[in-house]
Amino acid sequence: MNKTHQIEMTRRLALGSLIGLIVLGLAWEMWLAPIRPGGSLLALKVLPLCIPLAGILKNRMYTYRWVSLMVWLYFAEGATRAWSERPPGNYLAMIEVLLCLLLFTACALHVRIRLKNPLVTAPAAATPASGDAA
Repeated sequence: MNKTHQIEMTRRLALGSLIGLIVLGLAWEMWLAPIRPGGSLLALKVLPLCIPLAGILKNRMYTYRWVSLMVWLYFAEGATRAWSERPPGNYLAMIEVLLCLLLFTACALHVRIRLKNPLVTAPAAATPASGDAA
């Protein structure tokens, strides 16, 4: 498997798990198992997850780095709620934990591959220099 293909796979996994976290967070807090009937303001927790979407789509290295740190906040929430809530909330929390682990792994692998091969860029990147921008 060539490096360009690996970079593209990790980019897609990161994007998919990030979108999954956004969709899960909204569905969880609005319809599936809200804290209050009719939804709650806790659905706003997905707003910070929307910020890195553009950076992931543009394949910006810096975005992968800080998302791999930010995701641990959502992991902590998911782990806490997995043990403290009743079904279906605890099952949704376990899905959140799984998506967080996938997102972290994808970001970490993406950064690692790109740092080992600085001249290889993903097909989504416009130029090699665009991978280094914020």
